[in-house]
Amino acid sequence: MQMKNALTIVAAVAAAMFAQVSFAADAASAPAARADVKAETKAAEKAGKLTPAGEGAGPTEKAAGKSTKTRAERKAETKAAAKEGKLTPAGEGSPAAAAASGAKTDRMERKAATKAAVKEGKTTPAGEGQDAPKK
Repeated sequence: MQMKNALTIVAAVAAAMFAQVSFAADAASAPAARADVKAETKAAEKAGKLTPAGEGAGPTEKAAGKSTKTRAERKAETKAAAKEGKLTPAGEGSPAAAAASGAKTDRMERKAATKAAVKEGKTTPAGEGQDAPKK
């Protein structure tokens, strides 16, 4: 019974210490008061540590800039590309991605190559690959 009381007292003391530490941490991380911030800014200004107005990082340049073609020229190019079949259908992605992912062989060629690899024993049997589950 006395051991149980001792453990209860130790737990209570530990909880009280933890509460004090967490309260102190909250007080330390609390935002500074407006007056404190103003005082810090005034001190930095007197010390010459503030960047003067207008001397900060300049504005960044726009990536694209103005187009060299008129709207009519762009529309004419688009119509010509549509007639030649060079436009990618909506939702199909960029032409470069479509060309890169396209198959270089047809289905019959792939089936023949797979059949030949199986006959030669070059394929991995089912369940024995690198990603197969461990027994």
